[in-house]
Amino acid sequence: MDTKTKILNAAELLFADKGFTGTSLREITSIAEVNLAAVNYHFGSKKELIKALMKRYLDELTPSLVKSLTEVLESEEEQDLEDVFSAFVEPLLSLNELRENGTSNFLQLLGHSYTDSQGFLRWFITTNYPGIIDNFTAAVHKVYPELSSEDIFWRLHFTMGTAVFTMSSTEALIDIASNDFGLKLDVADVIKRIIPYVAAGVGAPISK
Repeated sequence: MDTKTKILNAAELLFADKGFTGTSLREITSIAEVNLAAVNYHFGSKKELIKALMKRYLDELTPSLVKSLTEVLESEEEQDLEDVFSAFVEPLLSLNELRENGTSNFLQLLGHSYTDSQGFLRWFITTNYPGIIDNFTAAVHKVYPELSSEDIFWRLHFTMGTAVFTMSSTEALIDIASNDFGLKLDVADVIKRIIPYVAAGVGAPISK
């Protein structure tokens, strides 16, 4: 494994667990077994390292997710918000093929981009991967045209909170479901259980 990949892999594990602000470069270099100069050489700064880590996932996710959302937009069949959120399932699960626990790690990293006040990262994502937000917003408008852009902003933020909390607790939830209800679930089952809930939230009546 090359040095750059070692750094990215170590950063992913630490950032997903402790957040961007809670992780130091020294912790990353310790796990990656490289020196600080290697981080500066390959990435230049902590911000650029974060961008590179998200890029690794987003380059994989974006084409399949945009395709899936476009199919919702172009469908002549009647669609609802569950159809919109279902479009995320297979693209997100495919991240497990990119990295072990890739789906969960990516959603936690995405959540930290909000909770850690990483404004530069939100700008990076919206600027370099506009197809995700644009197609998602268009799909939501298609099935719920009464929602304003502001409504969608808030509801997407609340949805993100639900998804991040759930994915960070996936192993515990799977164990509880097994012990309490005798269910044998995996990550895909957990994601599919989120969809009706978040769809109902996004589709809630508009406040007057």
